[in-house]
Amino acid sequence: MSAKTKIVVLHLKELLYTAIFAALGILFVVLVVIMFLPENEAVEDAAPASTYIPGVYTSSLMLNNTAVDIEVVVDENTINSVRLVNLDEAITTMYPLIEPSFEELAKQICTNQSLEGITYSDDNKYTSMVLIEAISASLEKAAVVSETE
Repeated sequence: MSAKTKIVVLHLKELLYTAIFAALGILFVVLVVIMFLPENEAVEDAAPASTYIPGVYTSSLMLNNTAVDIEVVVDENTINSVRLVNLDEAITTMYPLIEPSFEELAKQICTNQSLEGITYSDDNKYTSMVLIEAISASLEKAAVVSETE
């Protein structure tokens, strides 16, 4: 009998590195497949649920003992316009930043269709924050209450 013994040397460090890289490779492939698979298409085809009850909604803002109304006009899913109503000349004189701040906010809200991501300068920070709160109050009146709540 001829016995030729073969000796195989395996380095534990190399085996460990190979196993780790193989596991990372499999994880990478699974993540790529999950990311690029299409979402449930039945949800996309369904009609979007109404966000607002169509109409004109107002909220009042008290400035110098004078009420300034903020009017929001909405459709089922869109904010059509946001405007100041009953703005007295005395208010524009006492608060000169209110009109330009409001115009800037109204434009952003109609473009974004949301109060999220609204930006304003540091010069009119507090004026803008008060106006956003009043606009938010009007939109809350217009919001559809979901059936699950």
